[in-house]
Amino acid sequence: MVGQTMMRIVRPCFKPSLPDGAQVVSAGGGTREGLLWYRDAGRHACGDFSMAVVQANQLLEDASQLEAGPLVAADGPCGTFVGVYDGHGGPETARFVADNLFHHLKKFATERQTVSSDVIRRSYAATEEGFLNLVRKQWLIKPQIASVGTCCLVGIINEGVLYIANTGDSRAVLGRLERGAKDIKAVQLSSEHNASFEAVRDELRQLHPDDPRIVVLKHNVWRVKGIIQVSRTIGDAYLKSSEFNREPLLARFRIPGPFHKPILCPEPSIEEHRLCAEDQFVIFASDGLWEHLSNQEAVDIVHCSPRNGIARRLVKAALREAAKKREMRYSDLKKIDRGVRRHFHDDITVVVLFMEPALISRRLYGGPLLSLRGGGSMPTFAQKY
Repeated sequence: MVGQTMMRIVRPCFKPSLPDGAQVVSAGGGTREGLLWYRDAGRHACGDFSMAVVQANQLLEDASQLEAGPLVAADGPCGTFVGVYDGHGGPETARFVADNLFHHLKKFATERQTVSSDVIRRSYAATEEGFLNLVRKQWLIKPQIASVGTCCLVGIINEGVLYIANTGDSRAVLGRLERGAKDIKAVQLSSEHNASFEAVRDELRQLHPDDPRIVVLKHNVWRVKGIIQVSRTIGDAYLKSSEFNREPLLARFRIPGPFHKPILCPEPSIEEHRLCAEDQFVIFASDGLWEHLSNQEAVDIVHCSPRNGIARRLVKAALREAAKKREMRYSDLKKIDRGVRRHFHDDITVVVLFMEPALISRRLYGGPLLSLRGGGSMPTFAQKY
């Protein structure tokens, strides 16, 4: 059996189970149990939230944050900001985005005295420019940072409008309960930029008409230049400019030949949605969750479960599916340590925001200001740059 064979391979990498009730409360405002971090419940500017992260990679490559408070000016209306950053090639870009993107957003929103699609685009562009400058500064001492990038999903609730911005294949899904309906409806709000979609491949071919290998089918998976599955990212400097596609970057990271225009794009797709009473909650999650749960499955779990701990419940549902696919028990999957765990699932980040109609358009926020990082003080998070 596939599951039995895999278990024999990974058994030496098992770690002992945590004793019942063994928990570490982190300085980041959540609780840590082994590779799982969670904040079961809290209040944001428009309702309740729940947040959870589980690590699979040797270093946690996902980063995330939740901010509640004034977004435009210190004495202005309060809103909520959610960021889910699914890193690849390493954790550096995702952490850099978590340190910088929200600050750029507040700066540009204050200058324009509003949150808008243009403000969000400028914030992404400034974050991308800042990371590429970091790559230049570290080029001679840490050239591999040029090969690190992140998908970047952002959700902003401000004065009754939900803005969704995305580069990559993380996903935001709305749970909507229509009047008189018994079943809740899953509505995907984010656009994805994965080469598995024909529209994404067509877009790449139109942008690079002289490159017949701009998308390549490799091991039954469509990849940009045969390397990466997503067409829009922050970072991945070696696929943005030829100045980074050379030594001292290791040959295994470089692509053959020079190129004269960026292969990947940092500009997000942006959707604006005016919230209404039928909109119950939004699930923001990295691709690690959506590999194992469909939009409707995730929305049904949230709708039919208590709010407290719902993000953790979604993470565990995905892990159970991952274990099931490998014909193994969930209890055995939990014993597999980071690094080896990546053979079974990716890092998974989930943030669930519930919306209360009475608070959505309210200009004043009666709760405390909030700034929360997913993972809290997990030792696999690096220091700020």
